[in-house]
Parts: sequence; structure tokens; C-alpha cells
Amino acid sequence: MSESLVQARGLTKKFGDFTAVDAVDFDIQPGEAFGFLGPNGAGKTSTMKMITTVSPITEGKMTVFGLDPASQGREIRSRLGVVPQEDNLDLELTVAENLYIYGRYHDMKKPEIMPRIDELLEFAQLTERRESRVEPLSGGMKRRLTIARALINDPDLIILDEPTTGLDPQARHLLWDRLYRLKREGATLVITTHYMDEAEQLCDRLVVMDQGKIVAEGSPRDLITRYATKEVVELRFGEEVKDQAVLQMAGLAERSEVLADRVLLYTEDSEQTQDGLNQKGIHPEQVLVRRSTLEDVFLRLTGRGLID
Repeated sequence: MSESLVQARGLTKKFGDFTAVDAVDFDIQPGEAFGFLGPNGAGKTSTMKMITTVSPITEGKMTVFGLDPASQGREIRSRLGVVPQEDNLDLELTVAENLYIYGRYHDMKKPEIMPRIDELLEFAQLTERRESRVEPLSGGMKRRLTIARALINDPDLIILDEPTTGLDPQARHLLWDRLYRLKREGATLVITTHYMDEAEQLCDRLVVMDQGKIVAEGSPRDLITRYATKEVVELRFGEEVKDQAVLQMAGLAERSEVLADRVLLYTEDSEQTQDGLNQKGIHPEQVLVRRSTLEDVFLRLTGRGLID
């Protein structure tokens, strides 16, 4: 416990009568990628703001690097790298100038900053854009620059709040590659996301949050094993036959979820389940068989999808 970079016990954040984070406990260990997974409004960003000391704790206790955020916030912030939800780069400056100014914010000297800029531009695959102004860069390039900027001070803990929101699939996968490289180099990452594939790709451990509470904790694979089945059979029906088909499916799978646009059957043997559908004369318009994901875990725990 004493080795945790971040330790929270009964951590609570209230805004008037509204409780955004409700007495949560967690520990973040050195060298791991730790995730906060949940829909918008689950309390992820409020938790991040308390870790980064920009929002005071209402109740409970938390230490970061063994330090008290209330009295030692400046020291904590000097050892953090923070990637906010929204890019807040200086659009009128060049790529390199954005990094240089951030280095100066951390009281780094020019001889120290310049080689660090070279390293980070290579890491972010932005070397050829060194002298380009930021404004015309693509969304993916701006996001990579924001992450590079957060690394300028060689932080002990890197906070990434919804790092790939708004990016196209190609840009997301490139950013995942950069973050995975940081993991391999031993960085400690804290990631908030509502993308289940992102959490599965990047996180060693995670907590699932809903309405300010932690409803589950573990590795992605452990959570899927604990709360879901090996496979999911997704069925789509015409509205005129869906209700009757759902009634006929009783007993065909370990459990089922009826969503607005499809029916999910959770099973350990998808072929056996599909044989059962045929034997009962149930013929969906579309059938998709897939492995269970963290979204299925969240649906099991809260009764709704990750992105609401």
C-alpha cells in the first residue's frame, strides 16, 4: 500500500447537493496503466481533477507520491504530465515552441529543453512538423503534440483524460501505439475513457465507474471472465416479431439483454445457442457472433451501455 503512487480511501467530490464521486477506494502502482472506465458523467474527470490537485477533495483521503494534495499540490503537479480532454495548445505558435514554453513552465533550462524537444517530436512522429504552426494540424497530430507536451518534464505519472475522443480510427490506433510504447518504457499511466476497446488495449487494471461509484475492479480479462460469458450472439429482428422471438428464447443462453436495436444472448457455446434458435423456429434478420467485451461487463453491472 505504501508503494502506491496514488492511494484513495473514501474519496468524495460534491458540487452542492450533487455527489460526483462517491466514497471510492483505489490504488495506482508504479509502472502500470490504470484505467477509469465509464459513461459520461460517471465521475471519471472529477476523480482526475482531484488527483491533479486542481479540484479540492470534499471528503475522504488521498495521497499522490505519498504527498497531501491539499498542502503539497505544487510539488505533486511538478511531477505530473497531464493530457486534458480538450487540446489547449497555443495555435499561433509552432509545434516546437509549444513544447519549449511548457518546458519553461517547469523551470527547465534551454540546454535541457532542446534535446528533450527532439526526443518528443520523434516519439510523437512530428519531427517534420517542428516549425509548423499548430492551427492547421490534423486532430490526431494535435493530440500527439498534447501528449508530447505533457512528457516534457519526464513526469512520474501521466494522466490522460479521454485521450482519443473525436479522433478517426486511424488516428486512434496511432495514438494507442504511442501510449503502448510509453507502457513498455515503464511509464505509469492513468487513463479515463468510455471506449471499451481502448481500455482493453491499454490498461493493466481498471475500475468501472457508474454514478460516482466504483462498481467493479480488475484487469480487463478478469472482469470479462467474472461478469460475462465466452461469447455473445447478437440478433436483430423486425419490430413485428421481436417481442415474440424474445419470449421463445427462454433458456437458450445463460442470460440475455434486450436492447432497443438488438437482442444479446450470452453463452459459452454460440453454435449450440444457434442450433437452439433453429430448433425453435426463430429466424433473426441478422446474426453476429463475437467475444464478450468490457461493454458487456458494464451492461451487466449497470443495465446500460458505456456511451450514453
